[in-house]
Amino acid sequence: MGQIQARQMLMALALTALAAIATTLLLMLLGPDWSAYAPATCTATRCFCETPRLGSLILQPSDSWSALGYVLAGFLMIVLARGTGWSSAMTPVAAVAFGITAITVGLGSVLLHATLTLWGQFFDVLGMYLVGSFLLVSALARWMRIPDRRAIAIYALLCAVLVAVLIALPEVRRWLFAVLLITAIVIELAFARPRRPGVMLRFYLLGILTKAIAFTIWNLDQHGLVCAPASLIQGHAAWHLLGAMSLWLTFSYYRSERPQAAG
Repeated sequence: MGQIQARQMLMALALTALAAIATTLLLMLLGPDWSAYAPATCTATRCFCETPRLGSLILQPSDSWSALGYVLAGFLMIVLARGTGWSSAMTPVAAVAFGITAITVGLGSVLLHATLTLWGQFFDVLGMYLVGSFLLVSALARWMRIPDRRAIAIYALLCAVLVAVLIALPEVRRWLFAVLLITAIVIELAFARPRRPGVMLRFYLLGILTKAIAFTIWNLDQHGLVCAPASLIQGHAAWHLLGAMSLWLTFSYYRSERPQAAG
């Protein structure tokens, strides 16, 4: 696998900064009176540990800006896929698509934690569903040798169904994502991985381990077991950063697959 060059990292950082500026401008247009919008469902119980800065443009700054880790990872995927020297069975189009899903996760999470609104929650969960669907369809496509166009159609259909469920039944969003993710992991490890020549399994396993650690921290934060509400150091922020690392490791796994020799 090729190494990340300094100019590629700088480009990804610059694009992330532009995305942060654009998101801030959007929030300035819509806020800061977030009470004018329907609240996120988590406000009925607990929207994580960080105390909302009522009246501020960004209600939960640590939980909001830490989500830019996903955006950085996504832009780096895109920069690498669009650069010279790409040599992987993962097509540049697929790599760009995966990068876009990572960016969507990050920006959606910013919108949720900045506003704690129902529409912010929608975009937050939308990104999660896009990523989970990508992982599942990628595993199915490699296992069952589904052609690219048909895989894209399946992906679009699955995302549409999940969005419909999200609109109709927002309270099931977390367990539905968990089912989606676990199914994708099982199919990938049991059926898809043997059909990926030269793939570096350690990246995928490290991604799962990182996500498991992140989920442990998420639970400690969510249930107030480890919680400093006024601090800028937040467990949910760590969940975001570790989640971004997990996505990057998964991307590295896909990227490590070697093209099959013609013949």
